[in-house]
Amino acid sequence: MQGEITMDHFFYYETEIGAIGIRENGAAITHLGFASDLPTENALCEETALTKLAASELMAYFAGAIRCFSLPLAPKGTEFQKKVWQALCQIPYGETKSYKEIAEMIGHRKAFRAVGMANHHNPIMIVIPCHRVIAADGGLGGYGGGLPLKIKLLTLEKSYNKINA
Repeated sequence: MQGEITMDHFFYYETEIGAIGIRENGAAITHLGFASDLPTENALCEETALTKLAASELMAYFAGAIRCFSLPLAPKGTEFQKKVWQALCQIPYGETKSYKEIAEMIGHRKAFRAVGMANHHNPIMIVIPCHRVIAADGGLGGYGGGLPLKIKLLTLEKSYNKINA
């Protein structure tokens, strides 16, 4: 129906990294992150087919059963942030790119600090793999979920890459 108002939904799932909240707008995932960080205003706490699918793919990722997510995504951000997030999705499973390389990928070769800020504001962790971005010198840089989680995700991907090679 034209003019029909849709309501966002969110739901929480327990995972091996803790409680994760997933929010969707009726057509795509808008947020996926730690439950304590999930924006819940103007949304119903109710499991939907889309939140269930996202949780299922996330569990499959942790089990090493999938390397790519097939979820429809609709992160809200500036055009620059969206370019960065799209570039992050091009980093292959188990590999890393530097902030500088991401800046070059999006045509802003000197904007590596801005790339770091866009990573920091990524609303869909793991699925938009900001954990795969490291410093140019090979250092880990930062991660919104904390460095131990970044290490865990990178280690998980590298270990499943070896198993499935």
